[in-house]
Amino acid sequence: MTGLWGWIFFGGLIVLLLALDLGIFHRTPHVVGTKEALKSSACWIGLAFIFNAGIYFFLGAAPAQAFLLSYLIEESLSIDNLFVFLVIFNYFHVPPAYQRRILLWGIIGALVMRGLFIAGGITLIQHFHSAIYLFGVLLIVTGIKMVRRSDDTVDLEKNWTLRFIRRWIPVTDNHQGGHFFVKIEGKWRATSLFVVLIMVEATDVIFAVDSVPAVLAITLDPFIVYTSNVFAILGLRALYFSLAVLMRTFHYLHYGLCAILIFIGVKMLISDFYKIPIGWALGGLAGILILSSVVSWLYPPTTENAST
Repeated sequence: MTGLWGWIFFGGLIVLLLALDLGIFHRTPHVVGTKEALKSSACWIGLAFIFNAGIYFFLGAAPAQAFLLSYLIEESLSIDNLFVFLVIFNYFHVPPAYQRRILLWGIIGALVMRGLFIAGGITLIQHFHSAIYLFGVLLIVTGIKMVRRSDDTVDLEKNWTLRFIRRWIPVTDNHQGGHFFVKIEGKWRATSLFVVLIMVEATDVIFAVDSVPAVLAITLDPFIVYTSNVFAILGLRALYFSLAVLMRTFHYLHYGLCAILIFIGVKMLISDFYKIPIGWALGGLAGILILSSVVSWLYPPTTENAST
């Protein structure tokens, strides 16, 4: 467990990194190109590994291994999350210059929601140990469903969040210059960008139901779980703008993510009988990601699949 000073240091570090990212490096809205997105992604990943080295130096090898495995799981599972973001932005015709702002506020909201999910999950497992079996089954079922729906498209017209917003919140038909709320004829109305923001936040909550239990299968240390989640989320915005490259290059990665969920689910189910060492779990995760990447390289997508 980490003391108060560890949490204070981490909180200050995150505030500093966000201030630098928003106040200096991305101060003005602009369209993020692939090269800039890949550089930014590499920067956030590098910062996560530097922080991991700090955990190794101050807390020891076991917490460092737990952080690394948790971070890799969260970052890997974020790929499907990003794909849904892409569908939402295309559905609402959000210009690229506005997408960065929505992802920023979405990440800030996700930092709060993940904290609540993690605290709730840890408390539930500590007080009701059998919940670990529920989480394990949930991950396995989700992994199997992801395999079966891998070729399906996301139908937002049937999304309950969007239907609820349209029914109860007055919304404008356009983006209104990038604002979330505007005053029209003396009445405040939400813009379509606010609807997109709510959709992004709701999507993250849904994906947290899968990713948080997966990380809790590795460790119940709240500092390790939360910090690994935060670094993965902070890199999420930069990774999104590299999504087109990732989806074309690693088109079999989706099946690797399904295998990761099933693997972690099995790990949770057998935890009372056999605890898979973190080093082995880390090797298994790396093996799955490497295998899916190699298969993607050996069997590139056909012209028909690449265009869908």
